[in-house]
Amino acid sequence: MDMNEMSPLFVISVAAELAGMHPQTLRQYDRMGLVSPTRTAGKSRRYSMRDVAQLREIAQLSSEGVSLEGIRRVLGLEDEVATLRARVRELEAALADEMLNRPGRRVFAAGSAGEVVTLRAGTRVRRENAVVVWRPLER
Repeated sequence: MDMNEMSPLFVISVAAELAGMHPQTLRQYDRMGLVSPTRTAGKSRRYSMRDVAQLREIAQLSSEGVSLEGIRRVLGLEDEVATLRARVRELEAALADEMLNRPGRRVFAAGSAGEVVTLRAGTRVRRENAVVVWRPLER
């Protein structure tokens, strides 16, 4: 069995003790959707280490005066940030793979009008050698 921070390990009494809360508080938070533990086939709750950490964070925020609705919002935003960070890591890995698989194929330069010009690897931008003389208009 693969164990990680999301593995449902703890019954409600152990999770409550680890979080420093009463088991009834955990049941209330489950009903409110603040922390949703995994359920066994017999419908009993199983809490993971991540759930216990979230319960501790709820206790901390609550002791600082944050309302339960505010706590729900904070937890939702933290989950969103974690999801976005994971996506950024995926995209960075995909970009790194692409750069390794196609070295030198993506070379760019700025054109005379400021546009982006794609070049083949090993080529240079051709510069115009024309001389432009500016003279003010006579009035």
